[in-house]
Amino acid sequence: MSFVRFKLDIPCPYMEQWTYNSYFVHLPTAMEIIYQTNRTMLFEEINPEKLDLITIVGDVKGIDSLSDEKIKEINQHLLVRSFDEFLDKFSPTVYSFFNAANQKVVYTLKKPEGIDEDSISEIRVNQSNDFLKMLFTLIDTKRSQGITNVDFKFENLLDMISPKKVMDDIRQVRKEIHYMYGEYDKLDDGDPKKLDMGDKLNGMFEEASQNYNNVMAMLPLAIEDIKTRLLLGGAQEENSGELIQVGMLSIGESGELKIIEAPKSDSTELMLLDENSTGDLSQVFEEDYNSITDTPSDYVKDLVVRTFVPLPAVQTKVDTAVEVQNYNTYLEFYKNAKDDFVKAVKPLVEKILGVKMFFDQYATKSKGMLPTMLVANNKLDMLVKSSNIPRLETYLNTVNAKNEFSDTIWFGIVPSVELEAAGKVKVSRERFKGNEKVVKQGGNSMESLSMLLQVVKDYKIQMFFNFESGEETTFNSMATAGIDKYVDKCASLVRREYSEFAIPCVPNFTIIPKDKSGVIIDSKMLQTEDGVQLSKEKEDILKLWIEGVYVGAAYVAAGLVASYQCPEYLRETFKTVNKNFPGVRFDIEAGDNSLRTVTTMAKEITGFTNTIKDAINRKNFGFVFSSENAQIQDKDIRRITVYKARSMAMSEDGFDSIYKTLVSTYIERILRYQTGDFKHENIVRFFSNNPSSQKSKWLSSRGSVNSIIQDGDDMSFIIDEKSNMCHIDLVFNGNVKNLEVMITKGTSSVKS
Repeated sequence: MSFVRFKLDIPCPYMEQWTYNSYFVHLPTAMEIIYQTNRTMLFEEINPEKLDLITIVGDVKGIDSLSDEKIKEINQHLLVRSFDEFLDKFSPTVYSFFNAANQKVVYTLKKPEGIDEDSISEIRVNQSNDFLKMLFTLIDTKRSQGITNVDFKFENLLDMISPKKVMDDIRQVRKEIHYMYGEYDKLDDGDPKKLDMGDKLNGMFEEASQNYNNVMAMLPLAIEDIKTRLLLGGAQEENSGELIQVGMLSIGESGELKIIEAPKSDSTELMLLDENSTGDLSQVFEEDYNSITDTPSDYVKDLVVRTFVPLPAVQTKVDTAVEVQNYNTYLEFYKNAKDDFVKAVKPLVEKILGVKMFFDQYATKSKGMLPTMLVANNKLDMLVKSSNIPRLETYLNTVNAKNEFSDTIWFGIVPSVELEAAGKVKVSRERFKGNEKVVKQGGNSMESLSMLLQVVKDYKIQMFFNFESGEETTFNSMATAGIDKYVDKCASLVRREYSEFAIPCVPNFTIIPKDKSGVIIDSKMLQTEDGVQLSKEKEDILKLWIEGVYVGAAYVAAGLVASYQCPEYLRETFKTVNKNFPGVRFDIEAGDNSLRTVTTMAKEITGFTNTIKDAINRKNFGFVFSSENAQIQDKDIRRITVYKARSMAMSEDGFDSIYKTLVSTYIERILRYQTGDFKHENIVRFFSNNPSSQKSKWLSSRGSVNSIIQDGDDMSFIIDEKSNMCHIDLVFNGNVKNLEVMITKGTSSVKS
């Protein structure tokens, strides 16, 4: 915060010897003028059933900008400040229905039309979803271990979506319900504590009841239930297949020692820790199931009760042949349905993971300039249609072309740009089973990206984009094939007006490698003379392949750059940070900055060869991530770091650093604000040598890692009176970047 003393040459009525009033006026700091430089716009569709930017903006004929109320509405529906808020606002959903014609479950990301609402199930893809939960656990585990993909035991975590692991989660829920119910039952009616516990129990039952009408969710329970009843829990151990009858040790009439079959109880009393205080919890579940379920089934009702309230053995005849057949049918159906679900949900899950990784990069204890994301919720090709571009332009004109910067968009993310793979050998006949030819859905074309860049360049938005996910865009692929295919693909973006705003991000991140993505669901059950057992034959082991899960590099790149805009974030790893400046001038390539400002992503490979690194350094292309062995202050770096941070703008040594464009945009916006839309006399004052000028303040604040003008930098200006243009030269370590603004003529001149 700074103050300037103004002197007005007017008589002072209070003291005759004074001929002027002297008073202080607060001048806002640059950070108070522009207090966020990291709002990011995601050009991707998350949930087609939710509102999107095109729809909310609406018709824009005859208008130049949107009203404040409209911007507030857009923010209400599309702006998120955390991953949890993202899940809450957009509710990523998979829709399913049963096809009686082929006895299969159909999954789709778009709500099916022409099908009765009651026949469609909505599966929320949130943090309770077993597939997403598995991926989050895998990412966190890999991050904590810090080992490469080749050494990481993916199989130890992938079985989290098997029926056995689903049942483990339910057992934990069951334990908590039993404990809470026991405590609840001990308290007197009307006790405030009992009412609080009642609220918690209602929440627990609500979660449990979500699956009553979802047959797919009940299948893992049915599978484990049959296994438990027929194998007596032997699924967790090595199964010999030997018939088991629970018995009791006794001494016979002749004194002989023997084990006889234990008598089975006809009672349905609960086996709980404290039988005097449990109440009839099984009755509660029974009533809950009957009241909520649309089409009650005695089998499912008993299954629910057995799952959440295990009973002692009762005198019930079990038809082993039928139960074995049910088990194998359920298991096969579950495996096929899970396989189809994973294939359908994977593109959506990769988007969700991308958003999570964007927010995860802001790993700081002291929160300051929090990264925020505005989700367009439109497909890119829809957004850049000629009929929709005016809507996008009107929105950006409203938030990016005013001297009010709270809603300004600084960065953009375009994931999954199409990358043609190298030509494969055509075969006349298939001798061996190979990969099925699958047409990738949802990729963005280079043409759509170019059209978007043509629009956003006028609003100074730097676009981080990555190529479509798959094994051909991973660290492994780059380590062997280099970056030439990316450079060739981006050739059309060079030497364009928008080149400095185009930032290709490579390589993508691997969450699960394709060759390590097998998930064993379980083994089929066999009926033998001695009882039942799980088959050990290879063909009877049911396994599905996830086919790899990846995160687009643009999410992580944008998340990291958005994070280091915050002085508090930089303060975590640097001593010299100026709290009055954002991180626009922070050069992540300089010195050891990249080793201090690391991503949250675990290392994937042991590194690139010197040949590959030489090629990257020679071209200086793109926002390139590195998985190198490195140390700083005697500590090993076990995270992915940034190797290059370049746009498609050409420079003397290849491509230009992204910070130069960001600094230029920042200075232009500060200049416009402080000079009243580029008034001639105010521009002169802005660049003057007066200690109170903005340039002088920046020069005097050198020495911080986020100083706007660093050592070796400079800025100067020339006003062309004929063309009414102000030419500003920004010097970065000897390299000059030009900035031009059109000046507004004033009525008086100001001395510098």
